[in-house]
Amino acid sequence: MPEFFIYADIIGIIAFCISGFLIAIKNDLDILGILIASTLTALGGGVLRDTILSTSPFAFTHIYPALTLFITLGVILLFKLYTKPSLEQKWIFVISDTIGLVAFSITGAILAINAEFNFFGVVILSFITAVGGGVTRDVMINQVPTVLVSDFYGSIAVIVAVLLALLDFFDAINQFSIIGVALLSIALRLLAFYKKWHLPKLGKTI
Repeated sequence: MPEFFIYADIIGIIAFCISGFLIAIKNDLDILGILIASTLTALGGGVLRDTILSTSPFAFTHIYPALTLFITLGVILLFKLYTKPSLEQKWIFVISDTIGLVAFSITGAILAINAEFNFFGVVILSFITAVGGGVTRDVMINQVPTVLVSDFYGSIAVIVAVLLALLDFFDAINQFSIIGVALLSIALRLLAFYKKWHLPKLGKTI
């Protein structure tokens, strides 16, 4: 399903570009910092994914990733999305970040399945694809990566991978089942954010 992967990548790039831009604005980065943060968030996970798969990173061999990135940045600046009230901006970030997370989780999992990775490999590649760019961005701006502290964030990538691995086991992977997994995962992430669900933490012993 090559067209499906292109569409999923484009959706993920747009969504993560917006979230990376908003994080850069929140941290008062300059123009170059904004560009780097947006690029790392949007393309970093896909580059890591392709590197693990021993293929040339899609961002370096296709025109659509960079084109999508710059068009998205242009739209953000044109419509001044970053000047929205803080509450509205927060939801723009959460929704865009969730869509990017799920889109890249799916592409990572499907490519791992196509490469005949085992169950563990499918989960790991899905997870790295989904959170790799965001982790790189957060390390660059010297903050704890979102995936380590945020409500039910990385868990979504794991859930996506598990569901797709099960669908593959039952030979039930198609565009409709993938879309179903995507919608379910997006709804779960947004519900977790709204309800403030968190994974349990261990008490401090030191």
